[in-house]
Amino acid sequence: MTSSFARSAALAALVVGVAACGGAGGSHAGAVEPAVRDSAAAHSVDSLGAAIARVEQDSAADQQVLDSLHRVLPHPDSTRARSDSAAPPPVKGEEVEREAVRLFDKEGKALVGAAPSPEPTFDIDVSSFAMNRRVLQYLEFFRVDSRDRFVIWLGRLARYEGMIRDRLRAKRLPEDLVYLTLVESGLSNTAVSRAKAVGMWQFMASTGRLYGLTVDPWVDERRDPFKATEAAVNYLADLRERLGSVYLAAAAYNAGVGRIERGINRLPGGRGGSGGDPDSVSDLTFFQLADRRYLRRETRDYVPKLIAASLIAKQPRRYGFDDVQPLSPLTFDEITVTDATGLDVIARLADTSVAAILELNPQFVRGITPPGRVVVVRVPRGRGTHVAERYDSLPATDRITFVDHYVSRGQTLSEIAKRYRVTLAMLEGANPRIRSHALRVGQRIIIPMSGRIVPAGAWSTPPEPRYRRVSRTEASRGSHRVQSGETVSEIARRYGVPLAALLNYNGLTMASIIRAGDLLKIPQK
Repeated sequence: MTSSFARSAALAALVVGVAACGGAGGSHAGAVEPAVRDSAAAHSVDSLGAAIARVEQDSAADQQVLDSLHRVLPHPDSTRARSDSAAPPPVKGEEVEREAVRLFDKEGKALVGAAPSPEPTFDIDVSSFAMNRRVLQYLEFFRVDSRDRFVIWLGRLARYEGMIRDRLRAKRLPEDLVYLTLVESGLSNTAVSRAKAVGMWQFMASTGRLYGLTVDPWVDERRDPFKATEAAVNYLADLRERLGSVYLAAAAYNAGVGRIERGINRLPGGRGGSGGDPDSVSDLTFFQLADRRYLRRETRDYVPKLIAASLIAKQPRRYGFDDVQPLSPLTFDEITVTDATGLDVIARLADTSVAAILELNPQFVRGITPPGRVVVVRVPRGRGTHVAERYDSLPATDRITFVDHYVSRGQTLSEIAKRYRVTLAMLEGANPRIRSHALRVGQRIIIPMSGRIVPAGAWSTPPEPRYRRVSRTEASRGSHRVQSGETVSEIARRYGVPLAALLNYNGLTMASIIRAGDLLKIPQK
């Protein structure tokens, strides 16, 4: 990482211009369906295993950059040893001066020959905080250190931006909150954070279920960009109504509303735990909380990340992103599937690639629709009737070409092949990235089953993700780290304290939302 305050200062000249921008934003590209290939080519090129392997590889590349967003940048706190008066070196050069003249001086625009085109506007308050030091550092990080990946994210943004803006507008939320998806997941539907948050909007399972998303071993609608967006917009609307500020709502989306409210109550003139006046908080309140370190580091950086991503996404060419290849919005038909069916079979019926069907249906986490359950499957636009007719005439034994197996302790690839009566070569062909000498407990292996009867025991259940248990030391200090799916009531029962006492001790109410990773203080009995 080559981040420095001097380079951040150079970015400031561009940011100042944005702070005074006016005019309308750009339009969205027309919608088209995913690319369709000849069915034979799709079968040879896009086996399910290869398609899933590519998705996993892409998600891993996204996650590496997302993890580094709050790990690699030196935090302003680490520079406290410097004198506050030690400002970054002044920026020199005619380019910066010309940019400032073009943006601020009408006569100067004509002088430097700048086009009189309108500048983009923001419906979140970018101008007041665009010169924040942390914003500048993240601008630099996106433009330099993670540039290659950010180009990909901007391309994905074009695919979903129109849909997300429509949902935000319907809830009377600022449409530029769409850029939260850049810092949450890079618009990856398959992203999984270290805390086990999933999807484009990075929902924990408990919060996703609270907002109507199905999360089970077969279907995870946190990965469905359309349903997850609806849930996220509803969540953000609730947070803004409760906190009275867009940036506080964004911070609460990251950290949980309880932490934000506790921080507000600590501020001079804060709500003081009595509800207070909603007009006493604003977007500036977030930066007051961050300056006083009332928020954890990741949350202190969350809004600066949003502002930096917004600045670039609204006008990518100004920040040197000239090579973005925007993806077209998804369009599709929907068919009803009544029992377990492989997405590779759906792809064959639709004469398209497995990759195209996976992208339209990322919520089916195992590449198969659930057995014994009626679900809706998306297929490329114009193929719905054709696929439905072909599916109705498809023998039940042809609906499944594979099952998934999860490795248990001590199993070998040869034993697994023998169990399902397939050859070792077939297993290796269906799992391009498998290493037979390095199987992991819980690892997913695709078992080819084409032309065979699926055995009754083939529908194995994926292992539950492991979470760090609260240590006795933590418990003895009177605190509890919230695990996925836990409720405040369960935690109160575990420690034998009244629910009201636990809520009051942590500044929570019955309407408060807790998230996995939150640390609750346990009152003395």
